[in-house]
Amino acid sequence: MAGIYIHIPFCKQACSYCNFHFSTKLSKKEVVLAAIHKEIELRKDYLGGERIDTVYFGGGTPSLLSKEELEDLVKVIHSHFSLHDEVEYCFEANPDDLTEPTLIWLNESPINRLSIGIQSFQEADLTFMNRVHNADEAIRCVRKAQKIGFSNISLDLIFGSQTTTDDMWRQNLEIFFDLGVDHLSAYSLTIEEKTALIHRIQNGRIEALDEDRNYRQYMILQEMIEMNGFEQYELSNYCKNDRYSKHNTSYWLGQNYLGIGPSAHSYNGISRQWNVSNNNAYIKKVKNNDPYHQIELLSEIDKYNEYLINSLRTKWGINILKLSQKFSDKIVNHFNKQVTLLSANLVSLTKAQLLVKKEKLFQSDEIVRHLMMEV
Repeated sequence: MAGIYIHIPFCKQACSYCNFHFSTKLSKKEVVLAAIHKEIELRKDYLGGERIDTVYFGGGTPSLLSKEELEDLVKVIHSHFSLHDEVEYCFEANPDDLTEPTLIWLNESPINRLSIGIQSFQEADLTFMNRVHNADEAIRCVRKAQKIGFSNISLDLIFGSQTTTDDMWRQNLEIFFDLGVDHLSAYSLTIEEKTALIHRIQNGRIEALDEDRNYRQYMILQEMIEMNGFEQYELSNYCKNDRYSKHNTSYWLGQNYLGIGPSAHSYNGISRQWNVSNNNAYIKKVKNNDPYHQIELLSEIDKYNEYLINSLRTKWGINILKLSQKFSDKIVNHFNKQVTLLSANLVSLTKAQLLVKKEKLFQSDEIVRHLMMEV
């Protein structure tokens, strides 16, 4: 099982909290896409001939692509990779881009999963986050997508922001459940470097995040999710009717993936690679066949630490047998020793599996740090 991620590095405007790589200047879109086409060809052997199970268009804002641009990307992928018959084609989109004509041609394309960046159904939150869409557009685009034929839809929501009260968060979740969507990605607002949000906090224009409110809203989420029959299968991801994100799940399970486009990351079990995070540099280097990515060879300790980071976020946790087969005695002995020091209130341990207890998933980073080995 392997996946391809395509990074579309353009947005209409910058959200206050986002530190992903993107540009609000669309004038270079055509030449960036040409470079992406060439990179797909250059990297066709990276996955060693593995068949592709998932293709994910992320960003940035993939919904800024035209019908023809998406069709061309899909053709290039098909011409250089072998794909399974039932590939998950996931497409990130903003509500304001999902007009009826756009949804119609998307539904006629290979795209079979929409990931819609709602973030909130509250005007105060959307203004604070500097989102382009409004609350009415958020609801309307989901209903239009369902009417046109999309059944596999995921919505993104953010909790814990300075403008989100507990009641507002409950309302967001109630609207989500009323929409009848089977997948939710719910993220705690985080303060990232080089964002408008951190500058506003540092300048005293807004208050810092309230960690108590953050945790309280996470617990509200847990309660309402369970009441509505959803399964938490990863720290921030919930679904019903087995609507897991196949692409993201492959990351957490340590599968290989190829990242295409500026700032995209790749992993093949041996090394991790990441592309240059600059559109102009990416265009020039790909065109001239110059190195446009950095490579980090992974030691056994690196691989062990990554296995912890990814696995303990999920409902599947650590497979004890796989751990002993995958890693040396030195690492297994370290793991066994550290596990005995963990509180039974935090984890559930059997001969087959180590799981972070559901109510403690919000603290999974602390547990991972306890089990990690220093490189």
